[in-house]
Amino acid sequence: MSTLSRIPTYGMQQRSDRADFYIRDKSARPPLTTPHRHEYFQIQINLGGDTVQHIGGAIRAFARNTLAFILPHRLHVIPHPDDGNFVLINFSQEFFLQHLPCDPMDLEDVSLAQAPELAPFRFQEHLDFVLDDANFSEVEGLLQKMRELDQNRQLGTGLMLKGYLLQLIGKVCNVYEAQLLALSASKAEKRGRRDALSRVSSFIREHIADPEMTLKDAAAAAFLSPNYLTHLLRKETGSTFSELVLERRMRLARTHLINTTKPVSHIAEVCGFADEAYFSRRFRKANGLPPGQFRRLHREG
Repeated sequence: MSTLSRIPTYGMQQRSDRADFYIRDKSARPPLTTPHRHEYFQIQINLGGDTVQHIGGAIRAFARNTLAFILPHRLHVIPHPDDGNFVLINFSQEFFLQHLPCDPMDLEDVSLAQAPELAPFRFQEHLDFVLDDANFSEVEGLLQKMRELDQNRQLGTGLMLKGYLLQLIGKVCNVYEAQLLALSASKAEKRGRRDALSRVSSFIREHIADPEMTLKDAAAAAFLSPNYLTHLLRKETGSTFSELVLERRMRLARTHLINTTKPVSHIAEVCGFADEAYFSRRFRKANGLPPGQFRRLHREG
């Protein structure tokens, strides 16, 4: 599991020439070819070369004339073929949403009425944003204007860059209006969170006997950043990851104590405790009785 926890998170200073907005093609910097996440927003535009994108828990087609919208802290990777061509835009939350002070972990909860520009980012796991040639030609024109401006910054350039960026996003919102509104009405992002929590639950169940199980491993298995998983668990369950794991381990321990004759040392091991004495202390704190007494009381009852 150690490799799962090594998925990197990048800041703008690590992958961009500027801290607010950065646009480039593949000649400026090689693409990241392994799963990663970053603290900023990203849009990738495929100018040629069919591939796929892995984003969150979804795998979606990423063909020519397709745009990908990636929220901060969202695990993703887009393998680019050698003969492919793409443009990538990185931009900070402060640059993009200056009017909306919001924890980046809560962006999926912002209503479309409050921030319609977030729509493609919120529902990227549910839609493929493919444009016809006419609409894509407009996007290419906007990209060219952004690249020219970004190379010659002056007072007001940031405002113009943001204007062109919003035009690009607005074009996609126009084309996919019906689908985006339907996804918003059905609260698709909440289904996505439930799916993510289900992946976390499955991971805990499968690794319950491993005393080395960590938040980072569970987050990677659920295609989330550790910070986002912590935030999501508190929001949806009111518990931390450690509390959730301990509750599952105690539940499993109670089941074994009541329904089997296995020794306490064995039960401690299968519940993820390397030390029997520590298991007994945690069990007593959680259940009011040490394991042996708990077993006798429930068997006698």
